[in-house]
Amino acid sequence: MINEENELMALADQTFGFYIPTVSLMGLGSSKEAGEQVKQLGARKALLVTDKGIAASGMAERIKQQVEEADVEVVIFDGAEPNPTDKNVHDGLTVYRDNSCDSIISLGGGSAHDCAKGIGMVATNECHIRDLEGVNQSSRPMPPFIAINTTAGTASEMTRFCIITNTDTKVKMAIVDWRCTPNIAINDPLLMVGKPAALTAATGMDALTHAIEAYVSTIATPITDACALKAIELIAQWLRPAVANGNNLEARDKMAYAEYLAGMAFNNASLGYVHAMAHQLGGFYNLPHGVCNAILLPVVCEFNTIANPKRYADIAVAMGANIEGLNDVDAAAKGVQTIRQLSRDIGIPAGLTELDVKEVDLPVMAENAMKDACMLTNPRIATLNNVIDMFKAAM
Repeated sequence: MINEENELMALADQTFGFYIPTVSLMGLGSSKEAGEQVKQLGARKALLVTDKGIAASGMAERIKQQVEEADVEVVIFDGAEPNPTDKNVHDGLTVYRDNSCDSIISLGGGSAHDCAKGIGMVATNECHIRDLEGVNQSSRPMPPFIAINTTAGTASEMTRFCIITNTDTKVKMAIVDWRCTPNIAINDPLLMVGKPAALTAATGMDALTHAIEAYVSTIATPITDACALKAIELIAQWLRPAVANGNNLEARDKMAYAEYLAGMAFNNASLGYVHAMAHQLGGFYNLPHGVCNAILLPVVCEFNTIANPKRYADIAVAMGANIEGLNDVDAAAKGVQTIRQLSRDIGIPAGLTELDVKEVDLPVMAENAMKDACMLTNPRIATLNNVIDMFKAAM
C-alpha cells in the first residue's frame, strides 16, 4: 500500500509544459505579413539573419524591402552556415551591436533560425553562447524575434531548441530554453517552392524523425501525441510528391503543416537517440542533419521497439502500413520497413558509409551522444555499447 501511494504521489508531482510562439502565420503568401508583424513588436531596426544561398537568391532582399515598407530598418547578416557554429553566432552579434539593432528576423531553415536564436540570446544575456548550453540557462528574454521559414523540416522557427556547434570540441550544443522561442513564426509555402529535391527529402525526414521520437518519448502527452500522429500521416502522404515536384504547391503546403505539427510535438515531448546520435555526426563531419536522422531513424526504432511496441504499431498505421492480423511487435517491424521504403523512394543514402563516416570515430561519438540532452526522453535506456552498435548498424 505504501509503495502504491508513493507511485501515485510521484505521478502527481509531474508537470508538463506546452511551448509555442505567441503568433504563428501559415498559408500561401503569409510572408507578406512580416513587415507589419515586426512593426507590431515595436522594432525600429532589425537584424535579418540568413545564409549566403538565400541572400544570393534575392529572397533576403525581398523580405528586407517588405519590412522596410513598414518603416522598420533592416541590416542583413548572411553568415549562418549549415550546422551553425559559436563563431557564426558571435560574428552576427557584432553586426547586431555595431548597427544598434533592437530586433531579429531569421529567414531560412534550421541553420538560420538557430544562429539567429543564438545571437538574440547572447545579445540580451551578455554572455558567450557556450554558457547557455543545457536547459533554461538564460535569465533574460531575447529581443523581439520573428522567424520566417523556408524549409519544411527543422521547425526551429517555432521551437525552444537551439543547436550550435562548439568549434573547439566539434560537439553540437543543445540549448533548450523557453526564452529562445520566436515571438512570431511564419510558414509560407511559396518560399519553399523550387527547393532542391535532396533538400526537400532531408528536411522532410527530419520532420518525420521529430514526430516519431516525440510520439515514443517518455514525456509524451495526449496533446503531443495528436500533433505527432497527424504529422506522420501528412509526411507519409505528401513528402514523396514534394520531392518529385518542388513546384507542387499542395504538397508544399501540407509539408509546411506537417513540419509545424512535428515541431509542436517534439518542442514539448522532446526527442531521443536518433537526434542525440545525429548531433554527433553533424558536429564531427558537418553532415546534413536531416540525412543523418533519416539513416539512423529505422535503426533506433528497431532498438526501441521492445520498450513500447504499441506506440510503434501506431506509427506503422500512421505511415499507411497494413498491419491487419499482426501483433504489436510485428506491426512495429512493418512500420520500420515503411520508413526505410520512404527513404529509398526519396533518395536518402543507404548508410553512413556513403557519407564517409569512419568506424574509428564511432566510440567517441557514442560517448558524446550519451551526454546529449535528447537521450533523456528516449523510451529505452541504452548503454555505450548499445549506441556504438546502433552507429555500426547504420553504416
